[in-house]
Amino acid sequence: MLAKLKKIDIPIVIILFAFMVISTMMVYSASIDHPKITISITKILLLYAVGMIAFLACSLFDYRVLVRIAPILYGIGIISLIAVYLFGGKINGARGWFELPGGLTFQPAEMVKLILIICVTALLAKRGGDLLRFKKDLVPVCLAVLLPFILVLVQPDLGNAIIFIVILLGMIWIANIKYSHVLLSIVIIAGVGFLFLTLYKHFHQSLFDLLKGYGFSHWMDRIDTFLYPQDVTADDNYQVKNAVRAIGSGGLEGEGYLQGTSVHSNFIPFAYSDSIFVVVGEEFGFRGSAVLLLIYFLLIYRMILISIQSTQLSGAYIVVGVISMFVFQIFENVGMMINIMPLTGITLPFVSYGGTSLLINMLSLGLVMSVKLHQEREPELF
Repeated sequence: MLAKLKKIDIPIVIILFAFMVISTMMVYSASIDHPKITISITKILLLYAVGMIAFLACSLFDYRVLVRIAPILYGIGIISLIAVYLFGGKINGARGWFELPGGLTFQPAEMVKLILIICVTALLAKRGGDLLRFKKDLVPVCLAVLLPFILVLVQPDLGNAIIFIVILLGMIWIANIKYSHVLLSIVIIAGVGFLFLTLYKHFHQSLFDLLKGYGFSHWMDRIDTFLYPQDVTADDNYQVKNAVRAIGSGGLEGEGYLQGTSVHSNFIPFAYSDSIFVVVGEEFGFRGSAVLLLIYFLLIYRMILISIQSTQLSGAYIVVGVISMFVFQIFENVGMMINIMPLTGITLPFVSYGGTSLLINMLSLGLVMSVKLHQEREPELF
């Protein structure tokens, strides 16, 4: 164990402690004047302590054992998604959480992101780096992702569902996909996107009435806010408009810690979770936001190095899957706060408040570290 700990990536550990400091400061600031929730520094640090333990435990555990039991993990993930849809509690209109004792919640969709990375790795690694075949490789992988995608989409949780697709695309790209398949995929995606936008605009009211009957009309509210901001009501555009205004008011240096006018006047919904980047932008300005993004860049850079140095394809695939997940979550969360991406419920990794999100992010990074620490021969499963 000590030999493994000596090989741990120190820059990543330092980055995690930096995130802990940033998250503690920002979440505390966002909640201190909130009328319904006040999150203590002790609670934030406790969540990070649990996350750090999970990170170390996952780092020391051989990731290849998880790859070998991927079918079992996949089954657990699918069962959890079905169970939460049938018996889970509703938060913000989505039935995606299990309510636990002590006021805690658990979101299976977060766990399934990590499970999918492992399962897709298991499927892709069988080719040994050879070009992926359409029927025997791409179709099974896509079907494996499609089922949880649909189960999460109907919760409805569009944000996490999209992350599943991003993970798939990132991993099959690095797994040596044929350029003809890439070109075909681009054509199909572009065609589907154009068809969707055309039909969406033409049958807007009919589609809204249909989705409203199933309780999914808020999907269209978020899409309309991004595509047609001039046509939505002030209430629909409230969060994005106030977020852009708050970040802009921070200017170069920000209004100062605990001095954010919009945040502490509660003009920003979910400032402690989904909208935490607004707190950074308003209180620390462009400089603070740039420093935060630089830390994310350094984290991604260290993970890329681990992927390049991996002696086994399965390790490289896992790291690329985690990188794809983190990059999209960072881009989407920051993008939706400055109105260049649609509004979703995606949190900012390691900074937003949320026990399940932080735990899964820590486990994901622990899985990356496990790739670095386990480069020897394949382990015995039992």
